[in-house]
Amino acid sequence: MDGRVSLRQVAMRFGDFTAIQPTSLEIESGEFFSFLGPSGCGKTTLLNMISGFLTPSEGSVAIGGTDMTRVPVNRRPTAMIFQNLALFPLMSVYQNIEFGLEVRGIDRQARRRRADELLELVALADSGDKPVADLSGGQKQRIAIARALAVEPRVLLLDEPLSALDLKLRQHMRTELKAIQRKTGITFIYITHDQGEALTMSDRVAVMSEGRIQQVADPMTLYRQPKTDFVANFVGENNRFPGRVVSREQGMVTLDVGLPAPLAGHAMDPLEPGDEATLYVRPEQWRVGPADDQRLPLSGVIRTEHFEGAWLTLEIALEQGPMIRAQVPHAAAGESLESQLAVGSVCRLDYAPNQAVVLAGAEAGQPSEEAIDVAATA
Repeated sequence: MDGRVSLRQVAMRFGDFTAIQPTSLEIESGEFFSFLGPSGCGKTTLLNMISGFLTPSEGSVAIGGTDMTRVPVNRRPTAMIFQNLALFPLMSVYQNIEFGLEVRGIDRQARRRRADELLELVALADSGDKPVADLSGGQKQRIAIARALAVEPRVLLLDEPLSALDLKLRQHMRTELKAIQRKTGITFIYITHDQGEALTMSDRVAVMSEGRIQQVADPMTLYRQPKTDFVANFVGENNRFPGRVVSREQGMVTLDVGLPAPLAGHAMDPLEPGDEATLYVRPEQWRVGPADDQRLPLSGVIRTEHFEGAWLTLEIALEQGPMIRAQVPHAAAGESLESQLAVGSVCRLDYAPNQAVVLAGAEAGQPSEEAIDVAATA
């Protein structure tokens, strides 16, 4: 089954408001693809254009190479799982899974056989006769997936389906969803504002802001090599140092950021001395030591400390500089170092410049065409 999804310069307008700027994107068949962004960024609007609930104001949507722009919802090779799951509460598990097949005129024996296969797939083989109301949140989630898969879609669309679950169950269902997608080989298109979900499950992620795709990449690339200020700050957490380029050598740039010493990082954009740029250092990239560790060039005062199980998160006021956040692995810190990193104490800091990134500009901006790694089609 060809589950390629092609968006070709699609845009969505509601009166004078443009919800989706002209966007082109290729989602590969069998890919687990996520749209990640804050509420109101347009990700659900894009999903509704793929499903057929919305018709683009301009551009086209193709699935498997066939133009679906004007094809109604019930004739598209897609199925959708909504945030509230939309299961039928007065029906049994079997009846919920078989509903779409019954509408299509499939005979009872074939419907039951397909339902049993899907219950086996979602690890609920003995639950067919149970009322849906008797199921737990995670079980309902899996039944919703089984019902969607029953009609054998080429593309499964999921609109924040885990948002109502508690943290432990959400983490468990991430693993379940990824395993089901791998077993079926169906294209999954997932909508979320939770970066953990997107990074954990996805083959690729499109990060969105204000109706635009800021960057498309695999999760590790998004985290390590953000292309825009928005991506650098939305995906994970970053300490931001705006400044001016002092020098550049073999892909590394040094910035004057107003601290006693310049800071360096890996250049993600073409930069020359004198250009405005911003350095990003993630909290876990800092190396933090006691005040007498002269190997670490920066100095600061610890203002707050938070114990978060595996991490100690410190807020540190740098000498002649801003407040930054640093994370120290709890197991690596040890009691002796922890005692020297108390609130109010002076500490020393450093980071590996080749792990930090530098982007052009001192302010957030829109990405250039080169910054968006999408396979666009005319």
